[in-house]
Amino acid sequence: MASPPSSSSRPSDGPAVRENVFLFIPNVIGYFRVILALTSFYFLSNRPWIAMLLYSISCLLDAVDGHAARYFKQTSRFGAVLDMVTDRSTTTCLLVHLTLQHPQLALLFQVLISLDLSSHYMHMYSSLTSGASSHKVMDSKSNPLLRLYYTSSTVLFLVCAGNELFFIAWYLTGALPDEFAQKGAFALAVTMFPIMAFKQILNVVQLVGASRRLAEVDLRQRQLEAEGKKSS
Repeated sequence: MASPPSSSSRPSDGPAVRENVFLFIPNVIGYFRVILALTSFYFLSNRPWIAMLLYSISCLLDAVDGHAARYFKQTSRFGAVLDMVTDRSTTTCLLVHLTLQHPQLALLFQVLISLDLSSHYMHMYSSLTSGASSHKVMDSKSNPLLRLYYTSSTVLFLVCAGNELFFIAWYLTGALPDEFAQKGAFALAVTMFPIMAFKQILNVVQLVGASRRLAEVDLRQRQLEAEGKKSS
């Protein structure tokens, strides 16, 4: 997202008007996403359809808050971080429940959680460190796949939706009592698997790229310090 608006604006014919970033409409939508997600987790053990309905709405609102931020001109760094933290947290909690369903796959889920969290944290931190106004700003040196992912809202939505649908379907396969519904959920999981796999590849690409950018920042800093010592 773009840089946050100034905390105050001064019309030519009136006093300063102070804004509250925490009450920006897209950020309020973000809080509602958190409430929906937490409620869905409450129902994971005994009400799978309700749980996944609430979880899905929370995920879909991820697209709504971005449009709201642009429409109302209320983009903010807080909103960008809130959005990313919510995404990572909700997916992580669902994967934790999948670990309870399939304890023999605990290592796989641990790797997926670690990859998701580390790649996005490194990417966000490297973007801020390098002076970018948003983690979605991609330069010409960025990986083409990652650049397409962050610059195309359609690709971003389809990849994120497919990734979440895969884990939702996997959860429903083990949570639904009806065999027919289980088969339907399994078919959905198989269909969404390529998208989920692609998202994991993007996570690896993102992690490697962010690591390289941070290393470049370190090298530039060391070079400046060395030049400073020589000049003194």
